[in-house]
Amino acid sequence: MLEIKAESRKITGKKVKSLREKGVIPAVIYGYKTETESLSISGSDFLKVWAEAGESTLLELDIQGKKKNVLISDVQTDPVKDNPVHVDFLAVRMDEKITTNVPVEFTGESLAVKNLGGVLVKVLHELEVEALPINLPGEIIVDISSLSEIDSRITVADIIPPKDVEIKTNPEDVIVLVTEQEKEEEQATAPSIEDIEIAGKKENEEETGEEPAKKEE
Repeated sequence: MLEIKAESRKITGKKVKSLREKGVIPAVIYGYKTETESLSISGSDFLKVWAEAGESTLLELDIQGKKKNVLISDVQTDPVKDNPVHVDFLAVRMDEKITTNVPVEFTGESLAVKNLGGVLVKVLHELEVEALPINLPGEIIVDISSLSEIDSRITVADIIPPKDVEIKTNPEDVIVLVTEQEKEEEQATAPSIEDIEIAGKKENEEETGEEPAKKEE
């Protein structure tokens, strides 16, 4: 199990900016048998763990010698630099299943894309799963090698989950598909419903010379 160290934090509000300037990320922990507590963690240490574990892998959070089994519940990022600015840790019960979202990792090569000029459309980027914390996967692997024809697709029902993991996402939902290039272009240039309504209204005004009467509320 990956481990990350944390310290209790008394600095809150706008003053946390001084922590970030030192490479420290403000955090908070809550959840099973845990009172909500403000923490601080090393930015560099967190980035290493986050890159390896993601937000669905069980971690051991060491708070000045007091250890908790946690998941990364939420990561707030800077909208410009895209680096983490705040982290939520969720303390979990090891003998109780939890439901969370796990990222989808695509692997393989689609022959429909390679040989037929198809366009790969990734519809879902994460799946909802249920499992004991220790069994939660860091990712769900989806092999796109089976996509050999235009309009071929992979649905949730096609995925075999890891042992002791149940996928809760609707089995009929499409994860990834291959479509024709022309269809992609048509979808990109097709008028929206709003455009159609505005065009229809404009034509009506030109024919009558006045705007249609508004309904009284």
